Amino acid sequence: MAMELLRRSSSRISESSGSAIALILLLFIHGAHSFYLPGVAPQDFEKGDELKVKVNKLTSIKTQLPYSYYSLPFIRPKKIVDSTENLGEVLRGDRIENAPYTFKMREAQMCNILGRVILDAKTAKAFKEKIDDEYRVNMILDNLPLVVPIERVDQGSPSVVYQLGYHVGLKGQYEGSKEHKFFMHNHLSFIVRYHRDVQSDAARIVGFEVKPYSVKHEYEGEWSEKTRLTTCDPHTKRLVVSSATPQEVEQKKEIIFTYDVDFQESEVKWASRWDSYLLMSDNQIHWFSIVNSLMIVLFLSGMVAMIMLRTLYRDISRYNELETQEEAQEETGWKLVHGDVFRLPTNSDLLCVYVGTGVQCLGMVFVTMIFAMLGFLSPSNRGGLMTAMLLLWVFMGLFAGYASSRLYKMFKGTEWKRIAFRTAFLFPAVVSAIFFVLNALIWGQKSSGAVPFGTMFALIFLWFGISVPLVFVGGYIGFKKPAVDDPVKTNKIPRQIPEQAWYMNPVFSILIGGILPFGAVFIELFFILTSIWLNQFYYIFGFLFLVFVILIVTCAEITIVLCYFQLCSEDYLWWWRSYLTSGSSALYLFLYATFYFFTKLQITKMVSAMLYFGYMLIASYAFFVLTGTIGFYACLWFTRLIYSSVKID
Repeated sequence: MAMELLRRSSSRISESSGSAIALILLLFIHGAHSFYLPGVAPQDFEKGDELKVKVNKLTSIKTQLPYSYYSLPFIRPKKIVDSTENLGEVLRGDRIENAPYTFKMREAQMCNILGRVILDAKTAKAFKEKIDDEYRVNMILDNLPLVVPIERVDQGSPSVVYQLGYHVGLKGQYEGSKEHKFFMHNHLSFIVRYHRDVQSDAARIVGFEVKPYSVKHEYEGEWSEKTRLTTCDPHTKRLVVSSATPQEVEQKKEIIFTYDVDFQESEVKWASRWDSYLLMSDNQIHWFSIVNSLMIVLFLSGMVAMIMLRTLYRDISRYNELETQEEAQEETGWKLVHGDVFRLPTNSDLLCVYVGTGVQCLGMVFVTMIFAMLGFLSPSNRGGLMTAMLLLWVFMGLFAGYASSRLYKMFKGTEWKRIAFRTAFLFPAVVSAIFFVLNALIWGQKSSGAVPFGTMFALIFLWFGISVPLVFVGGYIGFKKPAVDDPVKTNKIPRQIPEQAWYMNPVFSILIGGILPFGAVFIELFFILTSIWLNQFYYIFGFLFLVFVILIVTCAEITIVLCYFQLCSEDYLWWWRSYLTSGSSALYLFLYATFYFFTKLQITKMVSAMLYFGYMLIASYAFFVLTGTIGFYACLWFTRLIYSSVKID
């Protein structure tokens, strides 16, 4: 966006910036209220139709290690049937299986006995560990996740928020005792909300809620399949409404699992059934984030406009008016380095590889957000976001190869296959190495989050079978296309760079340059991290897309400003510095992730901490190549523009 604005005549920069911001705001308003495509057709149910309840993984924000539902000794159906899962679901650790619960549409059931479990030392320990780690049970009905409604008072008025899944149990104390005990949520009170068609009397499910209770069930006589409980019996109108006598988890304890299911008609239509799940009460914070980011953009746009309208216009006019040899020798500033500014940078091959990788990341993120705003990646399409990102990354290899080989040819390189090979393998190899180590740790914990060998083979095939060939195809196309010559010739002997002021020190300017791009996104980053690590929905892609556009503009503008100051100080080594200036925002991202870990998360296990920092290292690395590439291309365009505007003798 920044390059597009600056490509226009310098006299229109201020007007263009304002128009662009207004246009982005209009796009955001549309995106924020965009529809979603659930990915499944609505299903109508007649009264008495059987409803298929499915169980999903057990999750904990304390360990970040998911486990399959039947890894605990819950009551099982006669035959466990695994549901077909997409690539994203497998990578998320989802394990969707059938459940022993029997629901019939619009037929309430009370005190259904699911079964009985007598705990031994091993099963009691397993339940206690999961309760202590605050694991939650996740279920699915008609593609809706099970939620626990929580009432809270928000600004003086009561409201309801939803938490995904219910806790396996709770940890507490008996009155008058200091000893901590573990209690099991063994009675579930389900509520299925439906919207009924008045004409056909068919109904569609629009809500799936539960209230868990811990109840020490009692019965008379010996246990049998026809046993009637004295603590929960609809015939005597004795129902479970509290956890006054909780079920303790200890060896040799008997636990009886029961459930109720009630059906309640709702005015919510099927197309709007996800609205309550995705309802946000913090819109003002998001708007504050947008305004904060726009202030940064306006500040930088003003600086760029000042450079383009005043400083550069004055410099170019003065340089073009120099007539005598004496005047030319007395000139100072960025024109002095015209013979070195396009000199081949150090490690130019590596720069080509990183630029190509950045183009690949940029294309993946941009297209993913477009699909998300159009609704194709709604939360109802579980795993859809991760699947889309992986596939887009693979196919964007074509653009990665093209970008790296084009830059390589501009550097007068001839071995384009070597650059294509490095582009295809450098970034994925680093990410894969970290991923394999983390996956091995997950395997060691026997978690369902460990990627199976079949899925691992599919990932390798996507890399070697599709991405690598596309990188080479893109590299061939980019290298065969005629190169664009530099606007000025390069001197044979490098010019000596004068001593720089402390504020133009490369390390200092690079670190300063990364602050503003990070500052433009860090508020939204909080919500993204909360969504990922605290198991909450994130579906505000209208906000996110606007922040992403602001990030692009900020990276481009801060790099241009610092590049201009660098050239004015007669330092022509701008190639890598332009990449690192905006790319250094990834350092602040990782530091913020570290701050978030110690202030917002309750992770105590070493393996879980290693998973967090491992995945955040991958995210920061990707953010580095993305933002670095934006800054590099902005600076490349800027230097070509200004040096093609002056007469060089």
